[in-house]
Amino acid sequence: MSYPLIFERSRPGRRGLRLVKETPEATRYIPEKFLRKDPPRLPEVDELTLVRHYTGLSRRQVGVDTTFYPLGSCTMKYNPKLHEEAARLFADLHPYQDPSTAQGALELMWELGEYLKALTGMDAITLEPAAGAHGELTGILIIRAYHQDRGEGKTRRLVLVPDSAHGSNPATASMAGYQVKEVPSGPDGEVDLEALKRELGPHVAAIMLTNPNTLGLFERRILEISRLAKEAGVQLYYDGANLNAIMGWARPGDMGFDVVHLNLHKTFTVPHGGGGPGSGPVGVKAHLAPYLPVPTVERGEEGFYLNFDLPKSIGRVRSFHGNFLALVRAWAYIRTLGLPGLKKAAALSVLNARYLKELLKAKGYRVPYDGPCMHEFVAQPPQGFRALDLAKGLLELGFHPPTVYFPLIVKEALMVEPTETESKETLEAFAEAMGALLQKPKEWLEGAPYSTPVRRLDELLANKYPKLTHFDEPGVP
Repeated sequence: MSYPLIFERSRPGRRGLRLVKETPEATRYIPEKFLRKDPPRLPEVDELTLVRHYTGLSRRQVGVDTTFYPLGSCTMKYNPKLHEEAARLFADLHPYQDPSTAQGALELMWELGEYLKALTGMDAITLEPAAGAHGELTGILIIRAYHQDRGEGKTRRLVLVPDSAHGSNPATASMAGYQVKEVPSGPDGEVDLEALKRELGPHVAAIMLTNPNTLGLFERRILEISRLAKEAGVQLYYDGANLNAIMGWARPGDMGFDVVHLNLHKTFTVPHGGGGPGSGPVGVKAHLAPYLPVPTVERGEEGFYLNFDLPKSIGRVRSFHGNFLALVRAWAYIRTLGLPGLKKAAALSVLNARYLKELLKAKGYRVPYDGPCMHEFVAQPPQGFRALDLAKGLLELGFHPPTVYFPLIVKEALMVEPTETESKETLEAFAEAMGALLQKPKEWLEGAPYSTPVRRLDELLANKYPKLTHFDEPGVP
């Protein structure tokens, strides 16, 4: 059954509040051309209808506050409500305020930058990018500016990307004007070092990878990869999607990475999903600092200020100064836990993943790259089962499914990341549900889910003809 829009519940003359009567003073400073000629079309509903509508709508949504959300690579960890309170303290801040009147906010941004630099081993940072992929693009543009400044912009035109990489990596490199070459994984799931050696040369601008990789495995030869990159003049880019597994234990900068983007909406508990709010700060080593976006937040003798004096900067990458309230939440997370707490969180994320991996193996699932996993792992169902059908079946059993069909190098992939915030009992219940699905008739799995607000969709049709409104559009099936 479809859920009505608030406008469909509207009835003429009903209201839940009374607005203060407009006074001439309210519009004195607004030019006539900007004043509305007709009243806005707002739904007319009483307060009870309004509350029931949005409460009912919220109960139809799935999120980390309502269910286990084991999306591999996405780190859907719990978002502490204390951080929401911290963010609300800055609700009245305006981006056009004079910096002298926003010293507390600038101090918070500067402190967060220092924390992130310390956790990643980077020398300088920008907090501007609005998401991980946005941070990726910022990092690659910084690398491009660096090569251009050295007179190598026209020769270094290739970016190397592992075949297990996040899809945003090749897309980002392509958007920045680079050609992309895939580097295969070896039988152990790590980068094939010999294949990488064959591709390196003066034509390569960067290598983009993450560690641990998207199979949940730590790249044990990362120092060798870094050495080879440095010898070839290639910049090493770290996709920070998987930092949750190593924060406080290992630093990308110490591994030899030149650039790192972070997902505050993954690793540092900023709410994640629904298109935002994301935040993707980018840290760089000293030789890339001149190319950071402007402004950066600096501390001077007279307080904190926005520094626009970066002649080699790639320029702004976002309006204002990033998703500021996301930065507040991340700052609160780091200050709450401290380094010991961050290390414990990372360790628990690894422990939970390894425990759940063994539970699923005992239920009949296969792990094709079965090394010691970090915070996530990639499993396969037994022969004859489809990952898509199992994902739909999980919805019927009350669990959000893991990521499916990624990475592409694993057939019928089920990419599972439990995060550190889930209990042992939750992991065991999820494993029981996964085991129960293997006992279901094929016809049942192919028809699931049955009791969700929306039944199984034709996903090919949904991609070709996305229905973005409640109303049917002429000519669209």
